[in-house]
Amino acid sequence: MARDTEERITTSLRKGLLELCVLALLARHDHYGLELADDLVTRGLTASEGSLYPLLARLREAGAVETRWESRGGSRPRRYYAITTAGRTRLSASTRVWRQTSAQVDELLGDS
Repeated sequence: MARDTEERITTSLRKGLLELCVLALLARHDHYGLELADDLVTRGLTASEGSLYPLLARLREAGAVETRWESRGGSRPRRYYAITTAGRTRLSASTRVWRQTSAQVDELLGDS
């Protein structure tokens, strides 16, 4: 398989899982945007922050996350994202779907 094909597949899979990953990280603790992006990049779950901020805006509009501005240690104010009750419900549903789907895919791949 050509390297560019593999990269396109990876990018496509990451985009589909980004919401689940963001909600899972926010369920652990609140993050500001760049901190969240850095965490996802470090884990290899996104290549850049370019897709993150539109997703965060959609999650906020859907009521899954809420934001607040906060300045810590004399630094400039940062927008922090926190998961809401609706976001936890969404995370729980997404987790169930992920586990079920990944198990089905693993079963199929085991047969090949």
